Amino acid sequence: MPYVNVPNDLSKIKTKIAFNLTKRQLVCFGGAALVGIPAYLFSRSSFGSTGAMFVMLVVMLPAFMLAMYERDGLPFEKVVRNIIRAKFTRPGIRPYKTQNIYAPFAGKEEPIADKKQTQKARHRKGR
Repeated sequence: MPYVNVPNDLSKIKTKIAFNLTKRQLVCFGGAALVGIPAYLFSRSSFGSTGAMFVMLVVMLPAFMLAMYERDGLPFEKVVRNIIRAKFTRPGIRPYKTQNIYAPFAGKEEPIADKKQTQKARHRKGR
């Protein structure tokens, strides 16, 4: 009898459209081809075939990163956005501050702890 693995977490399953690629991957690869192939054809005369291949590779690499890279279920641009937020836009040190909602009612009374200490001191002097 054949055995089929069924994953427990169905949120990681992505719908494949064509060539076993998702819609995001197809769009990114198509965009990379639209930019990379003309870059190769136009730079082949000045850099030679090998140099033009490297130019094409450099031009297409960001689209490949957008298509394939994923970390903790987040795509590449969201990972980069989170890193930029954590490192540059938000403060590095966030001090812990509380708001004392009882401050307006405190007035000029002594803290309770000081009263107890003074009462103990008075009691000891009386002995």
